[in-house]
Amino acid sequence: MKGPGTRIAGFGHHAPAHRVTSAQIEQRLGLAEGWIGGRTGIHARRVAAPHEAVSDLAAAAAEMALCDAGLPREAIGLTLLATSTPDHLLPPTAPLLAHRLGLPASGAVDLTGACAGFLYALVLADGFVRTTGRAALIAAANILSRRVDPHDAGTAALFADAAGAVVLAPAPGTASGVVGSCLASDGSAYDLIQIPDSGSRLPPPGQPPAPARMVMREGRAVFAKAVAMMAASGRTALAEAGLEPADVTHFLPHQANGRIITAVAERLGIGAERTLSTVADFGNSSAATLPFTLSACRAARRYGPGDILLFTAAGAGLTGGAAVFRF
Repeated sequence: MKGPGTRIAGFGHHAPAHRVTSAQIEQRLGLAEGWIGGRTGIHARRVAAPHEAVSDLAAAAAEMALCDAGLPREAIGLTLLATSTPDHLLPPTAPLLAHRLGLPASGAVDLTGACAGFLYALVLADGFVRTTGRAALIAAANILSRRVDPHDAGTAALFADAAGAVVLAPAPGTASGVVGSCLASDGSAYDLIQIPDSGSRLPPPGQPPAPARMVMREGRAVFAKAVAMMAASGRTALAEAGLEPADVTHFLPHQANGRIITAVAERLGIGAERTLSTVADFGNSSAATLPFTLSACRAARRYGPGDILLFTAAGAGLTGGAAVFRF
């Protein structure tokens, strides 16, 4: 991408205190010991307290990122919140988040891109920062524990609550920032993952509304389509940047489950030593997994100038893609 560069000036992440192990879920559902871990690679996840809302989780992660960035609050010109579980259907949650954080000069809007929400927000914010010369706050947060059927092992085993955030700032005179991207969708698979009866499409006459719980149909189809979308968009984004998988310093796929992470990495030819993951201890918090993992792994990975970071994601919709970020 041409124009002034951008940089990640601040990193933040937050997970609720309450930890639920896969062993606890297995015992509750009568599953064999190790059933969840063997199929998903997830051994624990965090669950929000009853009084916590998405704005609370997002504010904690965003405050960490803002403090890390060290910029005056007036420097933030845009706040993007990627979430599928906003505080309310209306109004959007991002304006409340910006207000709570003391961002007086920031526009604010929610993005409902499911698991790919942060990825889309990053690409959009990168263009905003390059165009305006102002910094942007990108947060992602979800409380999915309230949208799964606790008796459905297919969703209860996977989904979790968490938040992550980054501050994207101008970097004049550099070639850093988003240097390649590929945004993708496949509406033919629209109903593979959904929360029925949660929007304007009403149930057929005479059929009562269903509880607003997540439904995942045809798990094998979800796996195949997600892996294909993430791998293909990753290759395209790298090609746009003039790079190869061998050039990737850090690979950060959406933390859907361990099997998807491994499959995408293998298709791209990227080894485990370059792949960032928190899925074993924090599960799948949808859009929040990318910034959460990026921040949580920062101390160990020590991102440095010139490092190449490849993001990939795919989720409900289907919507997904990839972005290449040069530090």
